[in-house]
Amino acid sequence: MSARPAPPTRRDYVAWRTVTTRWRDDDAYGHLNNATYYELFDTAVNAHLFEASGTNVRLLPQIGVVAETSCRYFRELGFPEPIETGLVVDKVGTSSIVYRIGLFQGPGDQAAAEGRFVHVYVDNAQGAGNRPVVPVPQVIREAVLPLLRPAE
Repeated sequence: MSARPAPPTRRDYVAWRTVTTRWRDDDAYGHLNNATYYELFDTAVNAHLFEASGTNVRLLPQIGVVAETSCRYFRELGFPEPIETGLVVDKVGTSSIVYRIGLFQGPGDQAAAEGRFVHVYVDNAQGAGNRPVVPVPQVIREAVLPLLRPAE
């Protein structure tokens, strides 16, 4: 069995946002509920898109839908301390974007968790169901290119 990789560090991310935790975010065991991690990932990505593009991304002719998510947990998070989210883009494709989001709480350089979040762009005019995949809108592409992982 291979050794577990070390948690990512703050230097692995490009854009930052601080979010507050809420009493209801903790589960019965006193730590952040698993579903809340995914809410934080979604918020980090979409808040960046709204701010960096200067537009309401919900109203674009092409919208990003979540095609894949995952989370690696390294240590517990919980109320009442705020959480810092670090955001980086691993890939900007023709019709998709792959993000990584690190969650940090308290002092220290290592992430408590890291999420992977994939948006695939579809036609917003088609409604729910079988929406055709379309290219990433230019306004979104320009908002995420600065987040591309720096070359090592």
